[in-house]
Amino acid sequence: MTVTALHPAAPALPPTVEIEPAPLIRTAYEPAPAGTPADLPRVFQVIHGVMRDVMPVGKDQQNTQQNYQFRGVDDAMSAMAGPMRNHGCFIAPEIASHNQRPRGEKGTHTVIKMLYRIYGPAGDCLHVTVPGEAMDTADKSTNKAMSAALKYMLFQVFMIPVDARSIDDSDRDNPTPPTEHRAERQRNQQRRQRGQQRQQHSRPSDRSEPDQWEQRPAQNQQQGPRTDYLAHAERAGTPEQFDKIRAAAANAGAPADYLAKLDAIAARKRETSQQGQQGAGQTPQQGERPAPPANPPKSPEAAAADAENALRLAASRANLPTLDADFERVYGLPIAQAGAQQIDAFRALIENGGAR
Repeated sequence: MTVTALHPAAPALPPTVEIEPAPLIRTAYEPAPAGTPADLPRVFQVIHGVMRDVMPVGKDQQNTQQNYQFRGVDDAMSAMAGPMRNHGCFIAPEIASHNQRPRGEKGTHTVIKMLYRIYGPAGDCLHVTVPGEAMDTADKSTNKAMSAALKYMLFQVFMIPVDARSIDDSDRDNPTPPTEHRAERQRNQQRRQRGQQRQQHSRPSDRSEPDQWEQRPAQNQQQGPRTDYLAHAERAGTPEQFDKIRAAAANAGAPADYLAKLDAIAARKRETSQQGQQGAGQTPQQGERPAPPANPPKSPEAAAADAENALRLAASRANLPTLDADFERVYGLPIAQAGAQQIDAFRALIENGGAR
């Protein structure tokens, strides 16, 4: 008797391979060593101070392949460097796990787990674990995964503001960011312009978030002649005309040092105007031509406002987050109540490196 199977035998399944999970690293605190002075700030206090001083980071980077904007890791590091130095904070990274597998013909997919130890001046530290993932067709997948992990750790631990209004909720009715925030964005834009010049000499990679030195230039993009705002500022006849020229230069992405040159032209023209008015009351002698009428001087309030803008720009360039406290300590009154002469004198002190 022959027995015929109604259903063919199912193919044997491959044996199940159990992967032992990596040990879970949780956020933990490591106290300061024994004998550490009690007056040294602990890491939690240091993190709070860095959060208070860090400047906003916007989506100023552009991915031309997928056509979206993003916040680059270099902008986050630049925003954090000054506050971390001022508060005695530093970070020690460590790769806790590292896994790679091929993707396609040439790609490499990398998944890592980063352990960051955030130290304060007292020697205590906070342990923070963050994952990172990236893919690259060359040898940069691990670097890109580390950059992604570092960027999101900085944003999530230190709560870096994403726009100027995050600094103070009272600014919601005034969408114009403070001068130091505009200067910070101008420095970021200047770095991006330098990176776009360097990218022509570097090998492009298949980045999902290209950084500033690997941005691909737009094709067939016509660039017009650059406007000489310094020459326009020299020819400006009124403060209103100069304000329009300066605003146009800032909107065009002029760096902070270029805007400082425009402010220096305005200050020189104001001083010349004031000297001309002082001599206007004197009767010209015989044979002398009368001086042309000078522009009407600014009110003391307007002069003080212009001087304050220049002062805050200089403080931002010098990375001086304690500007208001230092000014009040020197002159005994806040900046809002000071005159243009005092403000200009303190700005000169900052530019000469004597305000620290």
